[in-house]
Amino acid sequence: MSEKQHTIKNSVSLTGKGLHTGIEASITFKPAPVNHWFKFKRVDLPGEPVIDADVDNVTETERGTTLFQNGAKIATTEHVLAALVGLEIDNCIIEVSGPEVPIMNGSSMPFIEALEKAGIVEQDAPRVFFELKENLTYEDAKGHIEMLAVPQETFRLTVMVDYNSEVLGTQHATIYKASEFKNEVAACRTFVFLHELEMLLKHNLIKGGDFDNAIVLVDKAVSENTMEHLAKVFNKKRSEIEVKYPGILNNTKLNFYNEPARHKLLDMVGDLALVGMPIKAHILAARPGHSGNVAFAKKLKEAAKKDKLKKGVMRFNPNAPTIIGITEIMNLLPHRPPFLLIDKILELSSTHVVGVKNVTMNEDFFRGHFPGNPIMPGVLQIEAMAQTGGILALKTVPDPENYLTFFMKIDNVRFRNPVVPGDSLVFHCELMEPVRRGIFQMKGTAYVGDKVVTEAEMMAQIVKVKDSNGTPIEKKSDKIEKVKQN
Repeated sequence: MSEKQHTIKNSVSLTGKGLHTGIEASITFKPAPVNHWFKFKRVDLPGEPVIDADVDNVTETERGTTLFQNGAKIATTEHVLAALVGLEIDNCIIEVSGPEVPIMNGSSMPFIEALEKAGIVEQDAPRVFFELKENLTYEDAKGHIEMLAVPQETFRLTVMVDYNSEVLGTQHATIYKASEFKNEVAACRTFVFLHELEMLLKHNLIKGGDFDNAIVLVDKAVSENTMEHLAKVFNKKRSEIEVKYPGILNNTKLNFYNEPARHKLLDMVGDLALVGMPIKAHILAARPGHSGNVAFAKKLKEAAKKDKLKKGVMRFNPNAPTIIGITEIMNLLPHRPPFLLIDKILELSSTHVVGVKNVTMNEDFFRGHFPGNPIMPGVLQIEAMAQTGGILALKTVPDPENYLTFFMKIDNVRFRNPVVPGDSLVFHCELMEPVRRGIFQMKGTAYVGDKVVTEAEMMAQIVKVKDSNGTPIEKKSDKIEKVKQN
């Protein structure tokens, strides 16, 4: 696959039960714009809240990885995320009509098949990788987990599992690049020891579990009472359950001799997707699990963030060509000095915009804001960011002069470094999801050189206020008032 970003061509849906909740839900994959990555949408909840596939949103790692954001959660995310990474898809919206991703057959293969059926298309933007530059380690002595990432030109993964069990033994699994995932890993099912299964049942978990969506390993002798209880729980006849100790429940045939190790590798691929970008590194893991995977993903994300800042990807280039100058900005925006807070636009696409504010001592606000130690007010930085995002919004319509942009919500604002006279403030705003009904959700980041100074998530809506002849459009409330007066 090329080094361009990819999404899917068409929407595609699947239906199944959640492993732990037992709740039946549909999952629908939809195309997404560039630089979107993966986002879950709970379409069964009011407002259809969106949950970013981000390691910072992880709230639970017991028997699966659960994400929480915007008042909503989505559980058992690892298998579907692994399928997207394994097909080298970069951008996708994942709509789910319940609290848990369907378990299907316990592997990633049903999702792989659905995504391939939808079709994979190239997008007009380069893939942005996290390329590890130096070794990174993680250790959990209590859980006997060890992980090491070393620089590598591909996404290579090596996993070792050892459960001190004569049934499972010590197993290894490896992929040398992401493209091997489909044939070597995707069909590997989740597994559980029978004694763990009994404990999960006692805690009212795996309500959607079945012998068809997990490999059950039997490493201890099983009583007849336990067998009868299992038959009852899984709605089977006693004669339909067979245990040979040691062995695998019902003598389930493995897809690979080391299928459990390959499934642990599958889980890692899914959990590491929470870093938020494709990875170039060789990751070696001993006895991995979701908690360790998530902890290591956090370290990788932090390293990626530092690497991005070191590269100075948003460093202002005074020689960069101006896409939109101050005259056209004033034709687009209703603001005027001293409240017009951007000077020019350097980049503009259907999904992002980059604007510049040159901060000088002549700014009117410096007369009253810390006059002895001038610092640009944070609220004005947000306003300048909003004006930059407004350019992106207005450029989506053929007659922007007849529209106004109204900001509806600002979340997750962070002020990280002061902005002072002499700074060139560069704003980067990008869409967080596709535009609907004229509503834009954008992530904004402000830079001075290679330093992030401000971050925010913004929601705005463009509203038509004039007709094609430039005549103001009368609001409904104004019409009602005129009727009352008459």
